[in-house]
This record gives sequence, C-alpha cells and structure tokens, in this order.
Amino acid sequence: MPEPASGSAHGFAYGEGARVSESFGQTTVDVDPGGWIGLLESARAGGYEFFDWLTAVDEPPEAFAVVAHLFAPGSHAHLLLRTRVPRADPRLPSAVGVFRGADWHERETFEMFGVVFEGHPNLVPLLLPEGFEGFPLRKDFVLAARVAKAWPGAKEPGESGGGSPSRRKTLPPGVPADWGRERGT
Repeated sequence: MPEPASGSAHGFAYGEGARVSESFGQTTVDVDPGGWIGLLESARAGGYEFFDWLTAVDEPPEAFAVVAHLFAPGSHAHLLLRTRVPRADPRLPSAVGVFRGADWHERETFEMFGVVFEGHPNLVPLLLPEGFEGFPLRKDFVLAARVAKAWPGAKEPGESGGGSPSRRKTLPPGVPADWGRERGT
C-alpha cells in the first residue's frame, strides 16, 4: 500500500493526502479526485513540464483509475499521477488548464471509458463514428464482431468444408448466449 506523503525528493510538495509509491524505479503518486489539479500544478511547478499522456484503467466494479505520465526535461525524471473516480459517476476536473496537451487525451478517455472531465473546453467525440453507442474500452463492453459477422476462413479443424467434423461452436467471452441469433430459431 502506498505511503502517505506531503513532500518529495523530486523538488515539489505532493500535497496533503498524497500517497507515494516506487515500483521498478517508477515513482507513482495517488491522490483523491479533489487533489488532482493541485497535484498536476505542483508537479509542473516542480519541473515536470512535459505532459506525456493520460488515460483510464477500468477497475470494475467500483471505479476507474485515471493515470497521467509526466516528464521533467531537466532531470530526466518520470512521474505517474493517479486518481480513482467512481464508476457510477466518473467525473474529474479537466487538466487542460494546467497542461494544454491533456486536451486530446481527455477527449479520448471520455469517449472510450465515459470519464467526464469537467471544465474541458471541447469534450466531444474524437475517434468513433457518429452515433456509436457505449464505451469500448470498458471491461463490460461486449465485443461482438465475430457474432455479427462470420469470421473469414476456417476457425477450427473441420470448418474448411471438408474432412473432420467441427467442434461445438462457442461464443466469445462476455457475449450473451442469445446474441446475434434470430428469434424463433
């Protein structure tokens, strides 16, 4: 479990309630959502001026972890910042006011996971086609491509049209048993 810390060997104060851990030489700082912007501001003021990326990690059933990676060009140090937002209402203040480069990453995380970044200047879909429903990087999102459209070519021994009999056909993990089947058949 990460240890609480208010200071740092990295030249800035992490803030009250921050939990610092080291793993494989990588420093990670965890904060509650209320301390997210303050932590980003402190890190930037402490020399972590390069915003590398931001994403989310689905941690069902309770939460999403939002993770940002920063780099300090002067010291060549890396820093991971994390916070957890509840799955029921995933909201977090936008980091765009601190790091302009967070704009695209927050839009992608919003579109793929459903995390709302409050105060974002243009939180609109970025990658998916218009009208797409759902959040494809959530673990509960059903990837039903093989159910909706047959896979080209043989998948199992015997499915190439000759030879041995095929095995019992199974659905991909997470696909409901009645998915893609016509009613009454």
